[in-house]
Amino acid sequence: MSRIHTPAVDTATGATAEVYAQIKKAAGSVPNTYAAIGALNPAALKAMLQADAVLAAGTLSKQDQETIKLTVSAVTGCDYCEAAHSLLGKMAGLKPDALKQIRKGETTGDAKRDALVSFVRSLVKSSGTVSDADFAAIKNAGYNDAQLVDISLAIAGITFTNVFNRINDTTLDFPAVA
Repeated sequence: MSRIHTPAVDTATGATAEVYAQIKKAAGSVPNTYAAIGALNPAALKAMLQADAVLAAGTLSKQDQETIKLTVSAVTGCDYCEAAHSLLGKMAGLKPDALKQIRKGETTGDAKRDALVSFVRSLVKSSGTVSDADFAAIKNAGYNDAQLVDISLAIAGITFTNVFNRINDTTLDFPAVA
């Protein structure tokens, strides 16, 4: 059970109800983490969703975005986000074996994806310090400077939900990962 009391989504009013309606229209329901964030600070939820919209219109494929979000979630130990982004990664076309390998930081057999996972894991574990070797590896894998901006945005966004879910101990409403 989540630590922070979250009122039922259907009782929301005002700005919270508006942002929930946008989420319901796009996704069919409001995930528990969004419900909790929106109930307490609808502007924060809206900002997070706007950042995701910028990311979606950016330079990274949906698979790359989900690879980043899953990698960060696995490194930080956010079971909620691992479950959510495993499902979203599958919906983006990542195979079950690749999802498992991404979570564990193992090679997937896709050199570009493996370079992305390695780069993101290194960033998260080093609090954002990038060695010359890490920078060269991600550039040599084919990621350009604009994509490095989008990688940074994806890491920032998922870090927010990872931290909030760890504070809240958000009740899982996605299929758990083994």
